Amino acid sequence: MKSKLMIIGMACIASALTAMPGYAGNSTAGTKIGILTCHSIPDSGVNLIIHSTVDISCTFDSTDGSGVEQYVGETGIAFGINASYEVEKNFLFTVFAADTAAGSHKLAGKYGGVGASASVGVGVGAQVLVGGSNESVSLQPVLEGNTGVGVSAGITYLYLQAK
Repeated sequence: MKSKLMIIGMACIASALTAMPGYAGNSTAGTKIGILTCHSIPDSGVNLIIHSTVDISCTFDSTDGSGVEQYVGETGIAFGINASYEVEKNFLFTVFAADTAAGSHKLAGKYGGVGASASVGVGVGAQVLVGGSNESVSLQPVLEGNTGVGVSAGITYLYLQAK
């Protein structure tokens, strides 16, 4: 029940962001502006204290009405501390991508940055990541929610590929 409330809350925030004046502009060929929503895949995580990883499934919803793109990938802490047990992890990013080449699935690629989270039951966190196609995509954190217990922080990563 708590995870459903988290997802509903994240969807409300995403809807509010895309409705904000100045945020939802028309995207030019290749430019991507929108919301990337990701969910961890159950029982796919590995936590080695200084390195952790979990498989994810993501959906990108563009503000220009060009449709929805599906991605799969992996995220985690490349180096840091992860003293947590997370049952479920969900996060949203605001996407700003400047790329002059038109095409779909332009968010596929490798991202790196920093992040931290804490939870006791239901928890919150944030990540700031840059990368993707030609290092031209910026993922700005909106909300990260997780279910579990613990604390984590360090150099984070996100790998995405078209589904």
